[in-house]
Amino acid sequence: MKIAATENGPNLVEAPGGFRIVRDGTEEVVERETVALCRCGHSSNKPFCDGTHRKIGFVAPPAEIELAH
Repeated sequence: MKIAATENGPNLVEAPGGFRIVRDGTEEVVERETVALCRCGHSSNKPFCDGTHRKIGFVAPPAEIELAH
């Protein structure tokens, strides 16, 4: 799994095989290998990014996040 916080944007999470997301008691399977997760806190489709960060002027530096085993 790889996580990258994009400059002024979402966290991009890469995982071979896709994702299983559970929110509000509902399970959703996302078969893509990369998803964009909201980092600004204003998405109307949390946990996913809907592009609102551009409208509100969200500013944050990029970062790569490694998971320690």
